[in-house]
Amino acid sequence: MKHLYPAVLAASVCLPSLTIAAPGVVLSSSVTTDTRATEAERSVAGTVLTEKGDPLPGATVFIKGSFVGTSTDQLGRFRLDASFENGPVVLVFSYVGYDTREITLQAPELAVNVGLSPSATLLNETVVSASRVEENILRAPVTIEKVSTRQIERISTPEILSGLGQLKGLDVSSASMLFTSVSTRGFNTAKSERVIQLVDYMDTALPSLNLSPGNLVGIPELDMESIEIIHGPASALYGSNALSGVILFNSKDPFVYEGLSVRLRGGQRDLLDGQLRYAKKLTEKLAFKINASGFRANDWIAEDMQATRSSANPMGSALGYNAVNRYGEVGYTFNSNQQLPGGTNPELYGKTAYLPGFTERELIDNDNRTSSYRVQGAVSYLLRDDLKLTVEAKHAEGTATYQNISRFRVKGLGSNQYRAELKSSKGFLRVYSTEDFTGSSYELNQLGSLIQASPTAEGGSVSYAQQFYGTYNAAYSQARRAGLPAEAALTAAQQAANATQLATSNPRFTTLRNRIIDDRQPGRGAQQYFNSFLHDISGQRTFTLAEQGTAFTVGAAYRQYRLGSDGLLFSDRDGKRIRNHEYGAYGQLTQTLFEERLKLALAGRVDEFKNFKAAFSPRASVVYSLGENKQHNFRASYGRAFRSPSQTEQYFYNDIKTGVLIGNIGNGFQGYNLSLFNSPQLLAAAQTNPAVLQPYEYNAAPLKLERVNTAEIGYKGAILPNVYADVSYFRSAYDGFIGAQTFVGNTDGSRPTPQQLAAGYSTAYTDQSKPTRVLYAYYNNAEQVKTQGVTAGLTYYFRRALNITGNYSLNVLDRSNLPEGFQTFFNAPKHKYNVGANGQAGNFSYTINYRWVQGHLQEMPFATGTIRDYSTTDAYLGYTVPKYGTTFQAGISNAFNSNNIQVFGGPQIGRLGYLGLRFDM
Repeated sequence: MKHLYPAVLAASVCLPSLTIAAPGVVLSSSVTTDTRATEAERSVAGTVLTEKGDPLPGATVFIKGSFVGTSTDQLGRFRLDASFENGPVVLVFSYVGYDTREITLQAPELAVNVGLSPSATLLNETVVSASRVEENILRAPVTIEKVSTRQIERISTPEILSGLGQLKGLDVSSASMLFTSVSTRGFNTAKSERVIQLVDYMDTALPSLNLSPGNLVGIPELDMESIEIIHGPASALYGSNALSGVILFNSKDPFVYEGLSVRLRGGQRDLLDGQLRYAKKLTEKLAFKINASGFRANDWIAEDMQATRSSANPMGSALGYNAVNRYGEVGYTFNSNQQLPGGTNPELYGKTAYLPGFTERELIDNDNRTSSYRVQGAVSYLLRDDLKLTVEAKHAEGTATYQNISRFRVKGLGSNQYRAELKSSKGFLRVYSTEDFTGSSYELNQLGSLIQASPTAEGGSVSYAQQFYGTYNAAYSQARRAGLPAEAALTAAQQAANATQLATSNPRFTTLRNRIIDDRQPGRGAQQYFNSFLHDISGQRTFTLAEQGTAFTVGAAYRQYRLGSDGLLFSDRDGKRIRNHEYGAYGQLTQTLFEERLKLALAGRVDEFKNFKAAFSPRASVVYSLGENKQHNFRASYGRAFRSPSQTEQYFYNDIKTGVLIGNIGNGFQGYNLSLFNSPQLLAAAQTNPAVLQPYEYNAAPLKLERVNTAEIGYKGAILPNVYADVSYFRSAYDGFIGAQTFVGNTDGSRPTPQQLAAGYSTAYTDQSKPTRVLYAYYNNAEQVKTQGVTAGLTYYFRRALNITGNYSLNVLDRSNLPEGFQTFFNAPKHKYNVGANGQAGNFSYTINYRWVQGHLQEMPFATGTIRDYSTTDAYLGYTVPKYGTTFQAGISNAFNSNNIQVFGGPQIGRLGYLGLRFDM
């Protein structure tokens, strides 16, 4: 596991006491027999230093093969208790970028001064996520990144995930300040449904929506030991939804990272950020930790006023238009059957007029405060030195803006999580439960539309929408009779109609807004409601034959969803929670040969679902290491992965009167496309000749799993003594991507009869008592989508005070087999790169990074459009006073306030600077 060291990583040194130095390093010792005699018989203490004698704060010290360990303080000092009853004790000393060292102690020692040398292969980091067993990052079989505690602290963006855009191959999409999703290898969305996000292997996704709301409900940075990111398919070991990768947050062990840490930051946009972590070993076997954090700031607001692609009119039209970030711009198409003031006007037939709608700022009533509050506690007990029991509870909630089929103002959205885990050097048994809740969240599209559909006076029968269209029609007719040209008449009509609309300064706007926000009944209110549970149990065991270089890992997992929405989001209209489940088992065989230069691995997993056929996910990989220190590592792998449809895609039932958002796991749907809305004559003809409807038929089979097959090759290693490179190339083929379509159909999936179509036409299929409605349902695309790409990263470790980094990512969509106009939802830039520098000089530490992303098409459920090239410059500066355990901090993101719209329909993520103070004791 993470801190259980397998084979000897460096030569063990056996000394009776005194000092262990790095090669060529002489360190003094002031240990005396009298000093040792006054201390406890189990104590081991000392200092970890560089080869130049500088302290290494944050280095870890473990008793080999156990969970007993600690970390060094700001002066590089450490202390732990060790039992010598069974003979000598081997201590393992580690620090990122330095060779791991092992020393053997025959007896307690209070001044073990250890010198560490920079690693000959530049990185001595280990990762767990790539193969679910600990391995050196250079020899991982897939593309993987690791972000250390030190790097996490230097990320200057307000949300940790948005800072991961500095890494190669990662696409970050921020729909607001605290709501960020991360994707790899394309097909980005604002909700990360194809990348699993885990905290200590607990899924952070909300059970109701199968989305991870960034780190809004995650853990504070003070408690993050590291972040591991797997690029590409990972279902062979992680099961459903690891289609495009895994993000694993590893928290700090209270046995290793003791003490009190406090971080306070304040900055622009009224930013206030406070975090606290306290961990304590009560005995040598019992430890606990507590985390608490609070964040608040003024959020960014989306203000894109260009016309959507679905708008019937262009921006600036006298008929109005549908703007990306205006809500309630309901369109009405004039026709010969209309009954509006002014009568019928053939000149307007087929033209669509839009209500002016409301901006995002107006609908949230200038309440753009974003916040996040998290509290967590964990207790760990060592049943044996290599067997640990942990129980944990966590509560998190936040306020932000989320974007999917609409933009949602989430207020008090959050989750409760509980975990119990038994972990040893050979495996684990873990059970956890997640509950989600919505708080008082609401949807902006529904809010704007329902205000427009409200009566102009309390108890009245004429809505603002009816008043607008009637005024528009009458004013246009009057202007034409007065002799005005058609364009001038349209302008006069728009001015007259706009004057009738509800002003946001009118008290009635506030009354209606508050009433609709507080009403959770679809079609009448905009408040969102769900409250679901996820229960997960998993276990893993690794068997090793050290002499043969063979390891075999087996594992299994079961999870159950209990979905609840009182019939407002899911089809649980009978008041009973919907139960859904999935389970799987996996195995992995690894073999090392030729003095561990060749590593072969074969993994496979079978998953079974309640609503879908079983899925098998294989992965095969080979890693070969060259060089005296195995510093050149070549890898190749093949993997298959899948994503199961989300709970909403399966069980959606949200009747908003104008349509029904509905899941698709039954018998599929048969219906007709929306062009029937413009063909009343066709519907009339169909009453005697149904065959005329055949060209308009729409069919959607029941949902199945999304799948991807990926082949990858790569290199990772030290191409020069101080230059580290990581390069990969991949090719992927995706099948069954899930999209959504709007059509006219029956809610039971059957095709409407001509009589049902005709009966529903007069009400635009909005009669909630009738089966024939406008449906929004999910389906699998029939076309295979192929992609390929390259990632390349280079780091030059010039010296401790200066490391230069750079990376480049290429993503290419192959459209050669796709029909014209086919929506792929690829949503990824073809080119992007990062250039940066970081280092530590004395007590100063710094990081600076420039990121550039090429503009690209984004086909989002909310809106489709092209975002422009964008870039950010982020920087961090820290000054540490080791004597007082204090670090003064300053940071800024998007320092030059350059264009930084990452999601089409999302806000400009502008400049944000802060000053901070961190205290560690």
